[in-house]
Parts: sequence; structure tokens; C-alpha cells
Amino acid sequence: MHSPVARTAARVRSPLPEGTVDVAIVGCGLGGLTAGAYLARQGLRVALFDSHYVAGGCATMFERGRSDNRYNFDVGLHYIGDCGPDGNIPRLLRPLGIELQYVEMDPDGFDTIVLPDLSFRIPANRDLYRDRLVAQFPKEKRGIDRYVRFLAEVERISRRMERQDGRMGGRTLLDVALHGRLLARYQNATIATLLDSCTQDQRLRAVMLGQSGDYGLPPSKVSALLHAGLANHYFQGAYYPKGGGQVISDALAAEIEAQGGSIHLRCGIEKILIEDGRAVGVRTEARKGGQQEIRAKVVISNADIKRTMTDLIGVERLPSPWVSRTETMEMGGAIFITFLGIKVDMAALGMGASNYWCYDGYDFESFYSDPYDSEGRVTTRGCYITSASLKDPGTPGHAPEGITSVEVMTLVPGAAKVWGVDPATIESGHYRKDAAYLATKQRIEDDLIARLDALFPGSGAAVVFAESATPVSHTRYTRATDGTGYGLACTPAQFLKGRPGYRGPVDGLYLAGASTRAGHGIVGAMTSGRLAALRVASDLDRPLT
Repeated sequence: MHSPVARTAARVRSPLPEGTVDVAIVGCGLGGLTAGAYLARQGLRVALFDSHYVAGGCATMFERGRSDNRYNFDVGLHYIGDCGPDGNIPRLLRPLGIELQYVEMDPDGFDTIVLPDLSFRIPANRDLYRDRLVAQFPKEKRGIDRYVRFLAEVERISRRMERQDGRMGGRTLLDVALHGRLLARYQNATIATLLDSCTQDQRLRAVMLGQSGDYGLPPSKVSALLHAGLANHYFQGAYYPKGGGQVISDALAAEIEAQGGSIHLRCGIEKILIEDGRAVGVRTEARKGGQQEIRAKVVISNADIKRTMTDLIGVERLPSPWVSRTETMEMGGAIFITFLGIKVDMAALGMGASNYWCYDGYDFESFYSDPYDSEGRVTTRGCYITSASLKDPGTPGHAPEGITSVEVMTLVPGAAKVWGVDPATIESGHYRKDAAYLATKQRIEDDLIARLDALFPGSGAAVVFAESATPVSHTRYTRATDGTGYGLACTPAQFLKGRPGYRGPVDGLYLAGASTRAGHGIVGAMTSGRLAALRVASDLDRPLT
């Protein structure tokens, strides 16, 4: 397996560009990398900057242990959908000359929903999914068919919009009128409102909502369209990139450099330079050699949307509509993740190439709205379990021989104060020595290991490696507001046209990333990068070919 830090030293030492670059990109997440790769391939001079030591944002891995006893764990990419030959991600990468391999997860149950008295395997086929729901809940056939019809209508329109680079043209509107009755009715609704029209069976609703951890919101808040789009994404097949969750980021970064672009790590950006109402470059944070300014014809921010507006630009430079918009932005949820090495054959304990969504009950509203126990401490109400070792068995290096790598996650509040740390201490890393913080972290880690053992008895006693990351960790490495990896919360008001487009609030500034109109997740971030590049290339008279 390729080391996640193989290019770190070179990218940290890389001299900053002299003169004026065509495009300065803030943030080396997938949105920034995709934009950079497309633009560099057009012959534009691009330079990317990131405070982290690895390029890729959430789509990175980290390694632990000696070379003869090494683990490589995924940070944020645990599975992706639609990776067949004509799937979304291969189509995004192919124009860049990038061809990767993807390992298909169990098509008969890539996601397994585990509830107190039932387990439901989600297949990579919507018709089979519908039949399996009807078999499990025969009295709810009418409501199930209504729900599945809504999914089908959303997919039909989504496919058309993909062909039009996300634009809602006249033919699309006609298609909605002719074939999208439910879509038209619920396009601005929450998934709770849609489900109210389908079923009141709490167990069935829980199964339908079982993948909600992929967007981190309760049913009363999440967009019905987003929920449907996510479900449809995986009905096209669920995959894991062969070689680990960082291979997409590495391939994009390598393409940027091959085309003459530069990537600068451990080089955070303090300000986007604005002159006469136009973005003209960036200024680095203090580092060895002092701060430096890099001039650019245009700037793309792939940084956290709130920090872009408040810190990188500054509210005093924002047009008034953007000031109020920034103040009311609601961010998505945050995740606690425990990385484990387990000295046992997890397949023999019943684990497969599937993700396991485990919940303590059927009330998903309270799952999200009540994250504290009776003593006011952060607690867990369920977990998500996955294993790169089992999803990608042909790649050595996920864990030492004879050991299975496993990741167990749960949704938790992300605000620094919840974790008892001062935001000012996050960047320095001093919070990692705080006794109260460490105690909370250990308590949740122990709980997640116990949950794993409850589902796969014997796994808990076989743990030989454990390390956990909190939302505070996520903030430290990605500068994300309240440690979220979801960007803006996908509420109806903050979905599609309610999200920022790809042109920013000042001339010469463009936006990419999880909070833009393409949406969050791996494919959303990559799509945002391409669409931002499309606009930049057009404005610089280098239209994408």
C-alpha cells in the first residue's frame, strides 16, 4: 500500500510560486484537487495551499506503527457509489487521464441496518430493495411503493441535470411536470414530511432512514431530495477504492503536479486578498520564513464555507446579503471515530464487505436531538461499523498480517465547548493533554468497542490497537466549523439553489467543496471542483474541453 505521507516532505518544502499564478486554490480537499487537476490540464498555472500535511481533506488516510507492524486507516472515505464503467466518479476522473480500480461491496447487502428486533440488508438494486421491504412489511406495500416511486422520480431528474452540469433547463422542468408528481410536491419538504405520507410504521421508517448517518441530520430537518439522492447513489452499486480511501486524492494531486501545478502543505492561508472589490491572491499564515503573498488572476476557496466568509475574506468585505446569509448558515453533524486493529478473523465472526448501521431504537428524531445522558455527558445512541480489510482484501497494508482493521463511528455534537476545550487551543494541539477531554474521549471509545463486541461477540477481547478521533481532531486538521465533514446542513432551505453556487461573493473568487450546490460527500465534492473549474476556465478564456 502506498504511504499516505509519501509526498508530504516534498510538498511541505515546495517553494511558493513567484510572480502571478492563474489560479490560487485554498484547501486541498477533493473539491480543490479536482478543480486544480481540470484547470492544470488546460495549461493554467495553479497553486494549492493547505494547512494539513496530507492532500485530500476528508479523503485521506493515516498510518500508525513500525514498517513491519503498520496500520493504514481511512479518515472519511469509507464507501462510494456509482463506480461502474460509466459511473459518476469514473466519469469525473476519465477526462483527467485517471483510471482507478474499485472493489464492489456485497451487492446483496452493502449496508446492513441493525435495529433492536430486526436486521435489514440493503441491496444495490432499487427494485430488489422494494421487494425486500414489502416482504418484511407486507401491510405497508402501498406506502413502500409511494416511497420507491419518489426515489425513482428523483433519480430520473438527477440524471438529466448531470448531463446539463447541474442546471435546471426547460426540458428538465417539462420532465418534472410529466414524470415527477411526487418530486414536484416534496421538492422543498423534509424526508419526515414525505414519510408521513407513506407510512406510520416506526420500524419501517427506521429502515428507510437507516443510512441517515451519511448526512447527519434528523428526519424533520433533512431535505427529502437529498435523502433520495443519497439512496439512489448507492443503488448504482457500492464500492471501495482498491488501495485505500486516499487513492483518489493521490491520483488528482499527482495529475496537478504532472501538469506543472504546485501543492503546498503545512501552508495555511490567512487571508484571501481583496483589492477594489476583487480577489487578487492569498496571504499565507505565519510560517518559517514569515508570511508571503501569492498573486493570482482568480482564487478558488475549497475551505470551510463559514471560515471562508468570516476569516479568509472578512465580513467587512462581504456584500450585505452574504453577511446575513453567513450568520444564518447551519452546519451538518460531526463524527467520533474509533480505529481498531483486531487480532481475529472478523469474517469468521460474521462480518462481511458491508457497513453496519446499528441503532438503539426506532425514534430517529431523538437519536439526533438528544445526544446527552442523564448526567449531561455526550453519549452514543448507535454506531456505524466498517472494515477496509474486508472491503479490500486484495490490498495488503490496511493492517498487519493476521489483524483486521475496523472503524467504528458515531454522531456527536461538534462544538469545541461540548468537549471542554478552547477553540484557541485546537490549532496548537494542546487540547490533547486535557484530562477531562481525554476522559470523555476514552469513555466514548470504550462504548464503541462494546457496541462492536455486541454485534460480533469476541471482537472486543481481541483488540490489539485502538485510537480515536473526535470532532475537535477534525477541526484541527481541516479547519471545519464545529468539526463537521458534511459542510452546510442539507436542510430544504440549504439544498440545491439554497446552497452557494460556484462564483463567490466578490469578483475573481470561486467556491468548491461540500457546502456548494453539488452537495456533500465524495462525489459531491468532486463534482463541485469540476463545476468551479468549468466557470474559472470559461472566465479565463480556457474553456474545458
